[in-house]
Order: sequence, then structure tokens, then C-alpha cells
Amino acid sequence: MRWTGPLLATLAVLCAGLLGAQTYAPYGTETALGIALGSASIAAMSLTLVLSTRPSWIEPLFGGLDRMYGVHKWLGIAALALMIGHNTIEPELDNVVRETRLGDIAADVGEFALNGFIGLILLSWFKRVPFTRLELPWPLWRFTHRFTGLLFAVAAFHQFAIDQPEGLDGTLGLYLNTLSAAGIVAWLFTQLVAPFLRPRNFVVDHVEPHGTVTELTLRPAGRPLRWRPGQFAFVSAPDAGMGEAHPFTIASAPRADGTLSFGIKALGGWTRRLPTRLAPGKHLRVEGPYGRFVFRKRVRRQLWLAGGIGITPFLAWAEALTEADQQEITLVWAVTTRAEAFAAERLSAIAARHPGLTVHIVASAEDGRLTAARLAQLTPFTLRDAELFYCGPAGLRDAIVSDLQATGQGPRRIHHEAFELR
Repeated sequence: MRWTGPLLATLAVLCAGLLGAQTYAPYGTETALGIALGSASIAAMSLTLVLSTRPSWIEPLFGGLDRMYGVHKWLGIAALALMIGHNTIEPELDNVVRETRLGDIAADVGEFALNGFIGLILLSWFKRVPFTRLELPWPLWRFTHRFTGLLFAVAAFHQFAIDQPEGLDGTLGLYLNTLSAAGIVAWLFTQLVAPFLRPRNFVVDHVEPHGTVTELTLRPAGRPLRWRPGQFAFVSAPDAGMGEAHPFTIASAPRADGTLSFGIKALGGWTRRLPTRLAPGKHLRVEGPYGRFVFRKRVRRQLWLAGGIGITPFLAWAEALTEADQQEITLVWAVTTRAEAFAAERLSAIAARHPGLTVHIVASAEDGRLTAARLAQLTPFTLRDAELFYCGPAGLRDAIVSDLQATGQGPRRIHHEAFELR
């Protein structure tokens, strides 16, 4: 189903463009094209805001929140491109509309919205400053992202109040006004309602540093969270001065007492502060679960490949294995040094009681870089007959998969989850 969501989003944007072109066709090709571009940009931006609410009932249509965020990103980029096109091919309607003061204001604020969107979407597009090693700080990126809804409201006012020819078919206006209202409501929900409605309260039960990785165990302070092994959640700690929510995979299978664990690597300011800010008894907020990267019981032969902290979903998968699971599973964990393999003992204990699971830890500093040939040697079954499940940096995945396919050892299917959501 993962293509259903992107297809529906594309059709919604195309429908706005076609309606715009059809409605204004009597006023010339250039005018019709300009209106089509503007209409499509409103639709794209509205859907961007709707997807930002992280609706769990829509997530399956995209194959997971990571892919839904990818569509969200490209809808934003498309909205900017379409808006620039609309501004460039400005509809010529001076001779067929009666100008009003409200229409003049709408025209002026349209320019303001365009310039604002250019800045915000460029900030959203680039995680790092091009041609440099400078990375945009997460708080700055998140803060500026909040203004997208305000600018969209300005753009929605522009399309609603701009002067139009008399006797115009109202279908286009109804369609765009509906999408605009949905986008504005979605933005208000994310800013004013979701932060208080969605997260559940947890208390820190255990904090255990392992070099750059911190294992965090939480117990519910109220209604527990229900999740499937491999899913992730957004974690925030307002009481510790860490109010911005960050996504982390739940590194444990569901437990009867509702406790859950995370393995969090220090990759930025927030995660670096975490071990010193949190202690047993501290309160956190957890929102979720999200994601579709879950254990496939029907797949007989499975290769689980983890890169660094990408081991976390496989920790949950391994912990959830039971005697009824008779799959042949090889887990290969690529790390830089063995000291980074913080869950090695835990995995060894799980493998000891589950004979179908074999665990290999490859430390590049000691064993050399993991290659496709090495991976094939570590796997007791033919990779062509197996399915590959991967979590980790995209570079390692692309290199391994490319080499496997080049040597005729490509797996039957490859499953992966985006390592970063931004």
C-alpha cells in the first residue's frame, strides 16, 4: 500500500492544477497556466501541513512515517516551485475583473507569502549548508518550521480574496478553500493541540551510558504505550530543559509492565546533553508509536543488517522472538569498534535461547570494513533466497546492496527504514 498515499497526494495536486486551468481557460492560455500553477501550489502546501500532523491512520498508505515525511518534504518543495511559477506567469485579468481594496491587499500579501516560503522551504530542504560542513541546528530548523502555517494562511487569504471575474465557476474556489481550511486546521492542531493531547507520561527508570550511546529505560506514569517491535516514538523531556521531541526507535519488545527502552547515540546537542540531564525519577513524554519497519514472520530466511545505532529495531525484534518463530535469521551488526557494540551481551543471551538466530558483530577498526563478500560468508543460507532488512546509514546500505546485486547475490526483497527523518 505504500504507493497509495503518494499517488493520492499527487492526484490531489494535479486536480487543483487542472481545475485552475479549466476554470480560467476562457481568459487565455497564459492566464490559465498561471492560475493552474497557483492552485496546485495551494494544494501541495495544504497537504504538506496535513501530513505534518502525523496521522496514524494515513501512515499505512505511505508505508511508514519515514516515507510519509519524504512525501511531506517533496510536497513542500513542489509547492515552492509552483508558487514561483505562478508569480512568474502572472495571470492577466485587469480588463475582466472589478478591482477592490481587498483584492489589492490580497495581491500584496501574496508577494509576502512567496518570499517567506522561499526562505522557510530552503531551510527545510537543506539539513546542512551546501558546500560546507555547517549543519543547521535542530532548534533553529524546528523554530523556523513553525511559521510555515502562518505563511500558508497568508497564501490561502490571497487565493480567497484576490479579485476574480464575475460569473466564474465556483468549483475551483470550493476545492481550494476546503484544502486551505484543512491545512490551517492541521497547522493549528500541531501547534496548539497535539503537544498536550498525544504524548504519554513516562518516568526514567534506568540510565546507562555506553560511550557515545545511552541506554534509557522508562516506565509508564499512566496509560502505557502499545507498540510493535521495530516501531519508534518521539521523546521529549521538558522538565530537563529538553522540550523538543526527537524520534528514536523503541529498542525493546512490549513488556507486561509497560516499560520500554531506547538506545540513543550522541549525534547532536540534544542527544549529547541527555546522559547528564536525565536521572532515575525524571519525567519524560513519549509520543507514538510510528513506523512500519516491523518483523515479518512469514519470511523464512532473513538477513538483518544494522549499521551502528541502527541496531535498535533489531534489538526489539530479537527480544520478541518466541519458540513459535522458526525462521533462519542472521544478524550482522557493523560498528567501528567493539566498544560501540553496547548490546552485544544482550544479543548473545537472546541467540543462546533462540537457535534460529545467529549474531555477528563486525568492527571495522579490527576486522576491516564490512563488504558484500564478507556478508555472504557470514550468512549460512543463499542470499538470493532470503530477504534483507536494513537499518543504518544510507551509504553502507547502498554499497552493500550494489555489490550484492553486481555479484548475482541480490536478496529477494530489501526492506529499510529512513535513518533520519529531517
